[in-house]
Amino acid sequence: MTSFDKAAFSLPGCGAEAFAFGRHIVRITADQTGGSLGCFEAEVPPGEGPPFHIHEKEEEFFRILEGRFAFWCNGERVDLTEGGVLCVPRGAVHRFQNIGHSIGRMMVVMTPGGFEGFFPAMAAATDPSPEEICQMAARFNLRFVFDAAEAA
Repeated sequence: MTSFDKAAFSLPGCGAEAFAFGRHIVRITADQTGGSLGCFEAEVPPGEGPPFHIHEKEEEFFRILEGRFAFWCNGERVDLTEGGVLCVPRGAVHRFQNIGHSIGRMMVVMTPGGFEGFFPAMAAATDPSPEEICQMAARFNLRFVFDAAEAA
């Protein structure tokens, strides 16, 4: 990993695409920031979004670039549109869903970095089973929550 003593940047239209759970564009990696953060864009089709989950070691920052999203975090719901921002603390049970009628776009920053590698890793997997998805998620400190009581 490199030291983080120079600006990390991503020019418009740049980044590494990963097609896993929608289109993701990794804009800045943990390697570019000495592990401090990772940044990616997510394109989310209408009605889509992840199940409830927990990031065990990272805080997550969302900025809505386009569309309408609902976020649930530790039992509370917040709806955001373009320009809205939301921060999720590490260990929080959360999810989001595109509640608009077209593809929504978000910029996501995770700190510390490293989670941005989840989407390229999943894109490289060949037809993974649900168990394999959970195993891959665990490698990136991500745990899906299927217990309704824990998600409440």
